[in-house]
Amino acid sequence: MSIEPASTVLSKYKVLDLTRARAGPTAVKQLADWGASVIKIEMPDTGGPSDFAARHSADFQNLHRNKRSLSLNLKSPDGASIFKKLAAEADVIVENYRPDVKNRLGIDYETIKAINPRIVYGSISGFGQSGPYRDRPGVDPIIQGMGGHMWVTGEPGRGPMRSGAAISDVTAGLLLANGICMALLEREDSGEGQWVHTSLIEAMIFLLDFQAARWTMKQELPGQVGNNHPTNSPMGVFKSSDGYFTIAPTPGMWRKFCGAIGREDLIEHPDYATAEDRATNRAALNAEIDSATSEKESGEWIAIMNETGVPCGPIYTLAETFADPQVQHVGIAQSVPSESLGEVTLIGQAIHMSRSTNRLVTGIAECGAHTDDILSELGYCADEVSSLREAGVV
Repeated sequence: MSIEPASTVLSKYKVLDLTRARAGPTAVKQLADWGASVIKIEMPDTGGPSDFAARHSADFQNLHRNKRSLSLNLKSPDGASIFKKLAAEADVIVENYRPDVKNRLGIDYETIKAINPRIVYGSISGFGQSGPYRDRPGVDPIIQGMGGHMWVTGEPGRGPMRSGAAISDVTAGLLLANGICMALLEREDSGEGQWVHTSLIEAMIFLLDFQAARWTMKQELPGQVGNNHPTNSPMGVFKSSDGYFTIAPTPGMWRKFCGAIGREDLIEHPDYATAEDRATNRAALNAEIDSATSEKESGEWIAIMNETGVPCGPIYTLAETFADPQVQHVGIAQSVPSESLGEVTLIGQAIHMSRSTNRLVTGIAECGAHTDDILSELGYCADEVSSLREAGVV
């Protein structure tokens, strides 16, 4: 039993998914959602990774939709043999084991390349495939600390702060999916696959972007600025009469912004006349702005600012986010049938194309739900599958 492709974009590609936790599944989710035929390979009778998330949790469902499930014990010789048969016909393999695990299992890139020179083999690890930290376990909270993110997040003087999302995991997954697609494009010219890999630590530093470049170019050490922008002022969270809202005028909008809040006196004020002055005197300027914005409700200010052309917005709970008319319009929350849970609503893709579409076709199947079908496609008869199951191979 196959499942309908989620899109036509990648529908000609076959992907073997060995991933667990979050970074690797994020990469494969991109491929599956854009139509690749994905086989998720899992240990028999485990119901998915027991050390991460329950199979029927929102997290697990969101990461592993649009795939078929094959239960397979890669530690057994027969299991490894089945995997290599699948690999001979596949276009892509994705794994995020610790670097030495794939070698111990005998399914590393060089081994698979000898079977299928066209294979694109994607890997994610905590710290990279080589180097002094190669074999260290790396998970998002550790990487947020080592990658510098926690030191530039939070309020001054209150210690490092972790981001509320698993940002190194998700970024690494998106980078690997991008790299896999580039390798598939390159293969059209060379005829050969290649090993594509990234790490959580590289992804974390990549995501820091200009904050990291401030150090590499000028040895400028960014600190914590709370809800303020690291370099621009005013830009951040301000008080209203009924709560808080965000304002983000660019330096070129300074006059327009002052007019919008009725504080034209600030325009030529010697403490705030230039962007550099406003950054230097940020605390005093923020207090002046708070005194003005506290006079109206957030909704009033948002309307005024948007009419003036100054970026401004509310601070939502997730319930409010998904109730927002623009969020509903873009359709990122999508319902999909789940074999065990009925209809569930997950997070769809954030990419739109003018001709090609994608959609969520199915929630995650039960562990090994497609084992018989997949092995039949490989040429195994029913008796052989039964014997493999009795032996604990599938």
